Parts: sequence; structure tokens; C-alpha cells
Amino acid sequence: MIHEADFERIPFDALDGFKLNFWRYRGTDTSKGPILLIHGAGVRANLFNPPNQPNIIEMLAAAGYDVWLENWRASIEFAENEWDLDQAGLYDHPAAVQKICDVTGYSDMKAIVHCQGSTSFMISVVLGLVPQVKTIITNAVSLHPVEQEFSVLKLTTLVPLVSRITNYLNPQWGKVAPTLKAKLLRAFVNTFHWENDTPVGKFVSFTYGTGWPALWELANLTDETKNWIQGEFGAVPLRFFQHIRRSVKQGALVPFTGAGTYVDQPPKTSARFVFFAGKLNKCFSWKSQLRTYEYLNTLEPNRHSLHLLPTYSHLDVFFGKEAHQEVFPTMIRELNDPT
Repeated sequence: MIHEADFERIPFDALDGFKLNFWRYRGTDTSKGPILLIHGAGVRANLFNPPNQPNIIEMLAAAGYDVWLENWRASIEFAENEWDLDQAGLYDHPAAVQKICDVTGYSDMKAIVHCQGSTSFMISVVLGLVPQVKTIITNAVSLHPVEQEFSVLKLTTLVPLVSRITNYLNPQWGKVAPTLKAKLLRAFVNTFHWENDTPVGKFVSFTYGTGWPALWELANLTDETKNWIQGEFGAVPLRFFQHIRRSVKQGALVPFTGAGTYVDQPPKTSARFVFFAGKLNKCFSWKSQLRTYEYLNTLEPNRHSLHLLPTYSHLDVFFGKEAHQEVFPTMIRELNDPT
């Protein structure tokens, strides 16, 4: 784990003026150029910095990469805001990529994107807004969100009910519930989540997907990591779940407003894609990544790659205790592939 003080904080503005920032971590060798890491919903850049030795940041730096972590508008470092994926794809990520190129002097770069960092980044990609990014590693979901059957039920029934009493869900309510509605939701979560997880971890499983837990396999986590997670989740807007619900129903990522999907036209990119998915993912099915891989492989046969991880779920791909041996070497090998 890298101390937060060891990151260089670099502010930048999204194209619509939203104030964002990077955490930049440079190793002694940055000869392979910049790589951008993008977190998912309701977390922050520090998601990639679990107390494991080594974590993905440290391994990328040791491999010669200049590591940039983007806090986009879904980050819990910022005040609550009712963001959607289109805003991030149109305004946040294109500005982030251009800022990195401006600062480093590089004209191209690579990226590792996770969950809603991935879906929103794919909007940037297919619209041709980030042509500088040549290799993209995406985890969990990208252009074709497929959820487990009970998760679809939650999206179509529970989300509309909860949205009547709050605009946000916050896993921190598992520890401290400041209002009556938060206390009621915490009581509901504790009634149905009996797994040996932390209070925040249980609320995370209620908020995202379906499972006990939903986003990781407890066997893949150390106790230290399990407790660390409690500080890394915060508020997420119900508006986001409405966007995903429409995309799941359509079978492909859709604009927040308007008709059509983001796969109606061929993507405007020359990037090579590497898809990762945990077979035990209880948030988005591994079939999400399979479908996008098959879609892109039809357009460019034998160019992209897919890695299905039989003992991993959603986030333990990045903070599982054996990920430095079972996952990260494959990611780095794909990043180093010149094709």
C-alpha cells in the first residue's frame, strides 16, 4: 500500500467545468509511458491502492509505467452529485486523457478501467473522444451490461421504491446512519445480509448486485483488506442505477437521454481491448464482457483478448490477496504486447 502523501495531486477541469483531480504515482522508471486507472461508482482513486503487497499500482510502476489515477465525478472525494455515465464519458475522461498527454508530452497512452469507470470510458472510446489511448484493459463490464437475475429484479423493483425516500445510497450508513431513512435501510440490510463481512461491506452488497457478499469473495481477502474497504465506499446516486437499468433492458449501453445504443455504430477507435471478468461476479455477469469481446472481435477478428477468472468476483480482481500472482502479471503482459 502506498501512503496517500506519496501521490502527486494534480487538479484538472472536466470539459463542462466540473473540478476533478489525479493521483499520480511515478516509479524510478517510467520508460513505458503513462497509464490511466479509472475507478467505479461511489469509490475513489484509492480503490486501486489496497493494503496488499504489491498492489496493481506498485506492480505497474515496477514494470516501467507512469501511473495516473483519475478521480472522476463519481468519486467520493467530491460532494454528492447526481452524475450519469454520459457526463463522465463526454466531459471527464476526454479531459483527463488530454491533461495527461499535455503534462507528460506523450501523444499516446494506455488505460485500466473498472466497472462504471469502464462503461463511462467506453462512451468516450466509441465516440472517438480519446484517440490517444491505444490499449484498454477493462474489468467487469463495458458495452453490454448483463446482470444476474435477482439483480435485475432489484433494479426494476427496489431501486424505484428506494428512490422515493432518497436520491442516494451510502454504504457508510452501515456504520453510521445519520437520518431515520438511513437507519431504516441499515436495519433492512442487517436483516437480509448475514455474511461474515463488515457493516460497510454488507451495505455495499445491498447497494450493488446480488450476493452475500456481492462484489468480492471473502476467501480472496485478508482481514486487513476487508477492514480497509470500509473507508473506500460512499454515496452513489439513484440516477446512476436508472441509467444502468435502461441499459440492461436494452442489452447494451444506452445514452441517459435519447434513443439508440452505443453499439449502433462501429466504435471510432483503433485501440486494442483486453477484457477481464470474474466468473463469480454477482454484480455484473461475466457474460457482459464476453458479449462486448464478441462484438469487437466480429469487427476486428483475433485482435482483442478475453480473460475469465474462475475464482474471482468483481473487485477482488484488484484487491484479492493473490491478485499480484494470479491477475496482475497477465494485465502487465497484455499492456506490454506491442500489437
